[in-house]
Amino acid sequence: MKNEIDLERSEGFIEGRNAVTEALRSGRTINKVYLADGDTDRSLGRLAAMAKDAGAVVVHIDRRKLNDMSPTGAHQGIIAAVAAHEYSSVEDILNYAAERGEAPLIVICDELSDPHNLGAILRSAECAGAHGVIIPKRRSVGLTAVVGKASAGAIEYMRVARVSNIASTIRELKQNGVWIYGTAAEGASPLYQTDLTGPAAIVIGNEGVGMSRIVADSCDFKVSIPMKGRISSLNASAAAAILLYEAVRQRG
Repeated sequence: MKNEIDLERSEGFIEGRNAVTEALRSGRTINKVYLADGDTDRSLGRLAAMAKDAGAVVVHIDRRKLNDMSPTGAHQGIIAAVAAHEYSSVEDILNYAAERGEAPLIVICDELSDPHNLGAILRSAECAGAHGVIIPKRRSVGLTAVVGKASAGAIEYMRVARVSNIASTIRELKQNGVWIYGTAAEGASPLYQTDLTGPAAIVIGNEGVGMSRIVADSCDFKVSIPMKGRISSLNASAAAAILLYEAVRQRG
């Protein structure tokens, strides 16, 4: 739980019942709502239901942890973590590619935890002309202020969709004709022999363990990057940049 709170901390907190109510009513994107364990009055229950309806993840935590999170100490049993930037949808990303008359080029980040990695991926994706980036709601850094800074401004231009389930999103992309390319050291498809000219989504796994099993099993291709040195792996953002620019090269 501590790691998840740390991921959200730099996104900005809204605390207190009235403030969270108005944020939800205004349609502002809220990533997570933290509720104090044991506070089950009608007002908090209503706010929890509103947050879930708005697509936020609702987490119950010990009141002492909520006190530690609170900048003012007046949280009234609820704190909401808000995004540094608005999210798009997968449909928005696909429509953007269609509007440009281009085959979709998308990056899927499977549970990245380092905001600097996500920011660097957004920067590379924007420079490569990708149409969007997809991240999961849980166990992943969101669009924090740190991510925005690391992206060098790319966060303002890159469409980012935040989804409940990466595997089901991959199925949705496949239904729209998109091929899924996972990055894996043991991949059977060498990068420079892999056709990236068609509709493509590049999956970048977690910094420590790579792609989750269910996501790896959902990929159409497992792509390996040539490794000529003594170190056997690349930083997640470096791997993303390499695949993106091979797609750019192939697409001319």
